[in-house]
Amino acid sequence: MKLDLTGRAALVTGASRGIGRAIAEHLAAAGAAVTINYRGNAAAAAEAVAAIRAAGGTATAIQADVGNTDEVERLVKAAIEAHGRLDILVNNAGITRDTLLMRMKDDDFDQVLGTNLRGVFLCTRAVLRPMSKQRSGRIINLASVIGLIGNAGQANYAAAKAGIIGFTRATAREIAPRGVTVNAVAPGFIDTEMTGVLGEETRKAILERIPLGRFGQPAEVAALVTFLASDAAAYITGQTFTIDGGLVMQ
Repeated sequence: MKLDLTGRAALVTGASRGIGRAIAEHLAAAGAAVTINYRGNAAAAAEAVAAIRAAGGTATAIQADVGNTDEVERLVKAAIEAHGRLDILVNNAGITRDTLLMRMKDDDFDQVLGTNLRGVFLCTRAVLRPMSKQRSGRIINLASVIGLIGNAGQANYAAAKAGIIGFTRATAREIAPRGVTVNAVAPGFIDTEMTGVLGEETRKAILERIPLGRFGQPAEVAALVTFLASDAAAYITGQTFTIDGGLVMQ
């Protein structure tokens, strides 16, 4: 099935590397004009834009901290100005500050919730008006299987990702009458810089819990997001899709 996003414009937060970059590249390959948001790594964002343009796609990069209200308003306004409209929002930006709960500092908790959950709220709120006006839109939020099953040392991350799932369901009910769908994707362990720091013993223990016996690839997550952004997913909203090799079965 060929997914055609020609004429659509997408904003992907945290898209300079990893899963976010793969999503931006897949959306662009399907025909969407893509705005790549990044917070600090301008070089990586420029590299992602160059890769998309070299492949014949349309992309631009805009710096903004998704946890800051004013910067998010500026980001969405600039994304619309860059491509004339906004049809797809992918809330992907996220950070980790892993540590056991007894050792977790206030900032460890606040920073993760501020980017991972507040950022989803701010970006979603900012796009609802233009999407409601055009009576169409796709919002895809990147959650995590950690938000479903929890993980020692990640109470802040688990809380944020579980919050995204609840936020997705509430927003989907609220905005559905305006023709906007809202869904969440919950990746398991994906080969990225974030999982690249895991030690060999930790990786081995994780792989033993995954029925398919391997970590996922960013492109596999991107393919699911692209489907949810397309017309093929027009009757799907308020759902959370795990993509984890069978780690969580529900």
